[in-house]
Amino acid sequence: MRLSTRGRYAVMAMAELAARQRGGGIACTSETPVSLADIAAAQQLSLAYLEQLFGRLRRAELVASARGPGGGYRLARAPQLIAVAEIVEAVDEPIHATRCEEGGPGCLDGSKCLTHDLWAELSEQIRLFLLGVTLADVVAKDVRGRAVAPGPVAARAAE
Repeated sequence: MRLSTRGRYAVMAMAELAARQRGGGIACTSETPVSLADIAAAQQLSLAYLEQLFGRLRRAELVASARGPGGGYRLARAPQLIAVAEIVEAVDEPIHATRCEEGGPGCLDGSKCLTHDLWAELSEQIRLFLLGVTLADVVAKDVRGRAVAPGPVAARAAE
């Protein structure tokens, strides 16, 4: 299961933006804006692609823009108040491990395949994990070790 470049690049760019901002108040509006060119260079991402992503992030009110000389972007909220899932969802990145489309006819001949619920549950677990990780966690490199061990079924399987 892989997240597409849209979601990954948005998280990378937002982490770069958060890392460049000092402080940590509720709103980071007093911080100096960071240009997309600086973010693109630091993360080795396409500037044109970042412009598209940041338009979506701005509409989702995750970033605020400043025009003119010295302009750029700032986080709209403190990094500890921005969940990674919000970023992914803001750029319209679906978190789905199934091949089915929402509202579509189903996996096979208009009905769910046998593994549909398994992959749908995995998608929900990924979404819940990303909801529990903030931009501040990513910048502080405080993400590892958060995966929760499965219950008794996995223990029986390991025996």
